[in-house]
Amino acid sequence: MSPTEPAVTSGRPLAHPSVAEIGLEGVLRALADPVRLRIVRGLADGHPDMACVAFDLPVSKSTTTHHFKVLREAGVIHQHYEGTSRLSRLREADLEARFPGLLAAVLEAARRTAPGA
Repeated sequence: MSPTEPAVTSGRPLAHPSVAEIGLEGVLRALADPVRLRIVRGLADGHPDMACVAFDLPVSKSTTTHHFKVLREAGVIHQHYEGTSRLSRLREADLEARFPGLLAAVLEAARRTAPGA
């Protein structure tokens, strides 16, 4: 676990790749989906730890869960339980260490091309 990741406070632990295990192809594949990119933008623009229910996504709850899992397994987000809530945060420092400038460039491009931008 990196210094930027919170400790698991309750609930079952979730598997996360180490910084060295984060692969460029997996990150790009995770960020290529519009719903997942929307989640990442929400995390970048929101609070440090956000519950999955805080996102108004155009997909079912089970599909939302899948999208968060893809992001977590790719190393884009870190998730942990707090009570019954699963909270997510971007692994900004880890991604910056592994692929300098990538996340910032993707977020900037997403913001410029978003509807109403």
